Amino acid sequence: MDPIRQWWIAEKAKKTVEKLEAHDFKAVFVKDKKEAVEEIWKYVNPKQKIGLGGSVTVRELGIVERLEAQGNVLLNHWKPGLPAEEILQIRKAQMTCDLFLCSANAITLNGEVVNIDGVGNRVNASVFGPGKVIMVAGYNKIVEDVQEAIQRIRNVASPLNAKRLNIDVPCAKIGKCVDCNSPNRICRAVVIHERRPTLTDILVIIVGEELGF
Repeated sequence: MDPIRQWWIAEKAKKTVEKLEAHDFKAVFVKDKKEAVEEIWKYVNPKQKIGLGGSVTVRELGIVERLEAQGNVLLNHWKPGLPAEEILQIRKAQMTCDLFLCSANAITLNGEVVNIDGVGNRVNASVFGPGKVIMVAGYNKIVEDVQEAIQRIRNVASPLNAKRLNIDVPCAKIGKCVDCNSPNRICRAVVIHERRPTLTDILVIIVGEELGF
C-alpha cells in the first residue's frame, strides 16, 4: 500500500479510536493483521475458554489456528460437521466465556459500534456475559454515522455473508437489501453500542487493512 493511502487510513482510524475512548471503550489502531494478533495475544492465556463469533475477520487474522495450537478451549460454532444441538449449546456457552473474539459490522467516526445479527449470539455476548470482549475491524468498516452503518451492513455485509453461507434470501441473489420477510433473513437484531456497556470490558482493535465484509 502506498504511503499516502496508509497515512489517510491511519488518520481516519486514529480519530475513530479517540471517539471510542471518549465513549469508555478501550480502543487501539494497528497497521496490519500481524499487529492485531499481537494485541489480542496480550489478553490470552492457555486456560481460557474463548468464544469465536461468526466472523470472517477473526478467521482472516489466522489467530484461530494459533489458539488451537496453544490448547485453548474454543467455542467455535463454525466447526464443520457439528449437529444443530451442539451448535446451539456452543452459541449459549459463548455468552459466558472468558474471552469473546468477534468483529464489528460497522464503527462510526463518532465512536459507535453497530452490529446486526440473525441469531443474536454475537450481539448478546458483546453486551454482557464474557470476561472480556475483543472486537476487531478493518478500516473498511469505518463509516460516517449510524445511518450509514446500517446501510453498509444491509447492502454490503449482509449480502456478502448470505452469499458466502449460500442462504436463500433476496440479497444473496441481487446484492442489496430489499428488507425481506424471508424465513431465512439474517438481519434480525440490531445492536448499537453508543457507549461501553457498564459491566463489559471491551477492546476495539481497528486494523489498517481491509478485513471481512
